[in-house]
Amino acid sequence: MEALHELRSLLTRHAADGLNPAALPGLATARADRPTEPTQAVYEPAVCFVVQGAKRTLLADRVFDYRAGDYLVVSADLPVSGHVTEAAPDAPYLCLVLALDPAVVADVLLELPATAPPSAPTGGFAVRRADAALLDAVLRLARLLDRPADAPVLARLIVREIVYRLLQGESGEMVRQIGMAESRLSQVNRASRWIRANYAEPLRVEQLARLAGMSVPSFHRHFKAVTAMSPLQYQKQVRLQQARGLLLSGGGEVAGVGFAVGYDSPSQFSREYRRLFGAPPGRDAQRLRTDPAAAAAIG
Repeated sequence: MEALHELRSLLTRHAADGLNPAALPGLATARADRPTEPTQAVYEPAVCFVVQGAKRTLLADRVFDYRAGDYLVVSADLPVSGHVTEAAPDAPYLCLVLALDPAVVADVLLELPATAPPSAPTGGFAVRRADAALLDAVLRLARLLDRPADAPVLARLIVREIVYRLLQGESGEMVRQIGMAESRLSQVNRASRWIRANYAEPLRVEQLARLAGMSVPSFHRHFKAVTAMSPLQYQKQVRLQQARGLLLSGGGEVAGVGFAVGYDSPSQFSREYRRLFGAPPGRDAQRLRTDPAAAAAIG
């Protein structure tokens, strides 16, 4: 497609290695000149347009592969593992990331006919193929990287169009839920953000259900539909990601770090850390400190 070709040219000039904020608010670029090792992170609501190369992301036991011309929609805070699978110095992985602001989504929804709420819980992660109309809007937004003087007037209008195109697409219900204050997705997000902010605290599902405004069975069902994991599994992912960051920054001995993120048992901490990252905490931290590329991928 001509739009993809021009997007490649734009991002080749504007995207630096790694994930970096762009000159436009809410926009970021991603670039990798070679395949990367799996990296754990928490994805926040956004849409990611792959312009060149390919990537694989794991959410719990689900695998998502996406490449040039695809877009990834994330509608909740989700702990994932991802790595670039296709990239080379002469054909780097290139991606444009646009944060999905609930206020913008809600504003666009006001212009659309009301629809009935979904009968089943809505997932929080999907990969779709971009159509010509959506790619055209994304290209016009990316062109503002070359014309920053136009951005204050045009960027907001183009972002609204992109949101509109997403709402009209296959993942429209996911995006719609972002802009609805009392949607099931918003209720689950309240609980997941509490877990992220209080990851070291004991998790009480009844308390989270009250925070989300749901019964315990309904909360379990919707939380797993959105995040692909139970609240306890979600907390474990967040705890271990936090622990890895503390170990890399020299935040203490292994046992102390495990205790700091909420583990009472050092053996359980080491066992679960190794299961997620492929090596015991001490050995993994030592490798990261001596491998700048691996450490940079985490940051």
